[in-house]
Amino acid sequence: MAFKSGFVALIGRPNVGKSTLMNYLVGKKISIISPKPQTTRNSIKGILTLEDAQIIFIDTPGVHPPKNKLGEYMVKVSEKTLKEVDLILYIVEAIDNGIGPWDEAIIEKLKEVETPKILVLNKSDLASKENMEILKSIFSTKLNFESIVDIAAINGYNCDLLLSKIKELLPEGPKYYLDDMTTDVRESFIVAEIIREKILLNLSEEVPHGVGIAIERFAERENKDILDIEATIYCEKDSHKAIIIGKGGQMLKKIGMQAREELEMIFGIKVNLQLWVKVKKNWRDDISAMKMLGYNLKEV
Repeated sequence: MAFKSGFVALIGRPNVGKSTLMNYLVGKKISIISPKPQTTRNSIKGILTLEDAQIIFIDTPGVHPPKNKLGEYMVKVSEKTLKEVDLILYIVEAIDNGIGPWDEAIIEKLKEVETPKILVLNKSDLASKENMEILKSIFSTKLNFESIVDIAAINGYNCDLLLSKIKELLPEGPKYYLDDMTTDVRESFIVAEIIREKILLNLSEEVPHGVGIAIERFAERENKDILDIEATIYCEKDSHKAIIIGKGGQMLKKIGMQAREELEMIFGIKVNLQLWVKVKKNWRDDISAMKMLGYNLKEV
């Protein structure tokens, strides 16, 4: 049997479950998850190597109307990815009542590329069969799909079927990555994303979207099983800094504890995590600040 390989983009409006699906398929947490929209800011690769295939999933930022230069960057990352992959998974919620304005915008972008597409109806465990059939009919009139699959990424329902459909549509090709690789991002990037995830989960919507993480130190102590990590949380307002730190420093301690516990599970080693909070006003509209915080503007 010929070996297949290729790059698969996960596209959809914010908060439809793209990161949850990629993490499930890869079998490891690669992309952070929160109930808040616009959680993913970069194009993140998750690598799944099987006996007969290697699939590189690319979790893209949700397509949305940008409000600042960071938002513009996120949309450009999504659009660029569509032109460079072998297959597109267009993910929508099975509980939707129809096509909203954001999906209309995504559909227009998808019409511009000839890349094969699979429509994925996520959260099907929460939807009626009647509603899903209506959605399939509506979306099929807008775009040509190679296949339509209803899944529940949260528990893996029908994900094996989706995986088989993906393999059918991928070209024959080589292994692009070593067998034991599950992502191509740096460890420091994963650390920054885990910290940002805990901020997203613990704070109200306005604050975390104005947060960026800079990893100042990432080093394992000699002859000791301890990983020392120092990170600065940048926010845009003094009032946000006070919220992130919390009364008596309790919120920052909570964020740090949750991040440290997860990082210890990821790296399999004791972690000494030190966090600081600094204000950098309007950094999401500051190109130099975005570069400093790890956004590769050359990609777009």
